[in-house]
Amino acid sequence: MHNSKKLPANLICLSHLRWDFVYQRPQHLLSRFAKDTRVYFYEEPVFDAENGSYLSISDRDGKLKVVVPHLQPGLNEEEIVNAQTQIFDEFIATVNLAETLFWYYTPMALKFTDKHTPLVTCYDCMDELSAFWFAHSEIVTLEKQLLAKADVVFTGGQTLYEAKKQYHGNIFACPSSIDKKHFATAKTIAEAPDQVAINGPKIGFYGVIDERFDYQLIEEIATMRPDWQLVLIGPIVKIDQNLLPKNPNIHYIGQRSYKELPSYLAGWDVAILPFLLNDSTKFISPTKTPEYLASNTPVVSTPIRDVINPYGIQKLVHIASDSDEFIAAIETELAVEDRTDWERRTTEFLKDISWDKTYSKMAEQIQRAISNADKISAAS
Repeated sequence: MHNSKKLPANLICLSHLRWDFVYQRPQHLLSRFAKDTRVYFYEEPVFDAENGSYLSISDRDGKLKVVVPHLQPGLNEEEIVNAQTQIFDEFIATVNLAETLFWYYTPMALKFTDKHTPLVTCYDCMDELSAFWFAHSEIVTLEKQLLAKADVVFTGGQTLYEAKKQYHGNIFACPSSIDKKHFATAKTIAEAPDQVAINGPKIGFYGVIDERFDYQLIEEIATMRPDWQLVLIGPIVKIDQNLLPKNPNIHYIGQRSYKELPSYLAGWDVAILPFLLNDSTKFISPTKTPEYLASNTPVVSTPIRDVINPYGIQKLVHIASDSDEFIAAIETELAVEDRTDWERRTTEFLKDISWDKTYSKMAEQIQRAISNADKISAAS
């Protein structure tokens, strides 16, 4: 870990995701920052206030607090921005901006934070948000403004880095990382009780089931191999649940905690990444790829660029374009008796990847950005 004295005393993260939703990149990184720095995870508003806007602040592990704006229902967009601006102004008045880092996950937050100048501004560009369903029409314009404002930019994968690097002079690819110890427990712990009862080869996926998820591929595999059991773990959002296939060998387990995931992996024969190839998946770098591998579970994925390179190229993951190729790859893995060589190569590949290292790299670049800003102000 880095010398915490070099990091700002406060980090305010402006996020489009909820802290208590799926445990992913923001949680991994900010929980590490929270060991050294006061972290305020500032969420998007909920519309349940009866008598005027207010903030609720709740404690999590370390020095992390989750901040939720509560606004009155029925406001139009301008009123929402005005209410958010007022409530954020009141909140930020309690924080010393000269000792504060603004950490953006969503450019939309500029609408109520732009007038404030913290010590340092960071944009962790986790996804190409403009390509997601229901993306706000202003998000592209606001991202340009955020890139102009940011002192340092990180991207959630290599493909996203290639797409953004021309827009910022201090940008770094920080792809999906892993807590190896956590997922390696899948090799030794008991299988989740609600999954034990499912009999037959288990083909599994965990993650958000949304517009990126190829449910037709799942239906084709389930129909063509009725003896296989497809286990799908995660919340269903933004898509009509009635569209999802209802084959008897498809099991929608629902959302499970990050802590519980290894107990499900413990029972899987093969893990899958059934993502559609569309605008919303063009730049994704699935965190679950190294997580699956750390549990010693073979993986089959659609041709997502950040999975092909490096995992497909190094033959750590099967790349399959349709249901026939998926079935062939899964059958190959179900027939394998000795995975010693694959396990050795996987272990070697993962040995230098960890969220601790990703955090350290980011902390170092933030410290460097602060030092550079200090030098500029000293010279002027």
